Amino acid sequence: MNSKTNLHLTFITGILILSVAACLSAAGLKTCEIFIFNSKQVKIKAVIEIAESRNDQVRGLMFRKELGENSGMLFVYNYDSNLNFWMKNTFIPLTVAYIDKNGIIKDMYDMKPLDTSVTYTSKYPVRYALEMNMGWFQKNNITIGSKVYLDGCISK
Repeated sequence: MNSKTNLHLTFITGILILSVAACLSAAGLKTCEIFIFNSKQVKIKAVIEIAESRNDQVRGLMFRKELGENSGMLFVYNYDSNLNFWMKNTFIPLTVAYIDKNGIIKDMYDMKPLDTSVTYTSKYPVRYALEMNMGWFQKNNITIGSKVYLDGCISK
């Protein structure tokens, strides 16, 4: 084999390794059902992946092309702080809800896919961030002040 063929094989192998790593990372996250009482006090269910480790939080929903209708990702932090999210390498239009340690949604932002010119910072110190498909919260009448129940989903 010549050096051009070796380079091509190395490139293909690298892409395959990254693809497998991405699948394993997404598949390795714990999933859980959460419940949110919306503005009409109706109990809404969502199935979420939990991003507790720093690596999982940094990766988030990057590189994914779709997200189930009632699926999302919950980012869990050890202490309250003003969280800051962006959409680097994220292809899915999302809404992030920032949630305090008592499970109350404090604020929400619609986030445009692949737009790294904007960051979305929580107005208040919060413990959690929940990313869902853009429009999901509105469709389900979930607003600022709604209560999120995480019982059994997180160890903290």
